[in-house]
Amino acid sequence: MKKKHSKYYYDYKRNGDISIDTSNDLSLCQDIDYSKNKTPNYYIGSVYGYEARKVIEDFDLSYNIGTACTYLMRAKRKHTTSVDCIQKAINHLEFELDKIKNEETDI
Repeated sequence: MKKKHSKYYYDYKRNGDISIDTSNDLSLCQDIDYSKNKTPNYYIGSVYGYEARKVIEDFDLSYNIGTACTYLMRAKRKHTTSVDCIQKAINHLEFELDKIKNEETDI
């Protein structure tokens, strides 16, 4: 049985205004017309055009693993340094490990 997504899964505007810093001339992070494209460019692959959210959904990943993957996929594309995104991914993987360990002790 496939799990249903949370009520926030398709709510693209839940994080408020997403502002992109284009002052450092990152060609991948350009101003986006959200009326046509609701997915920022840093979440779309440059070679095959895969969207991170569609990859996560296709593999049916849990929230924490999916979030970690999206942080890793965008790590070099959103900011000048990828350290913050990689640390966030590590945090979500640790959350998933804690969840798995807690489920094992409840059995």
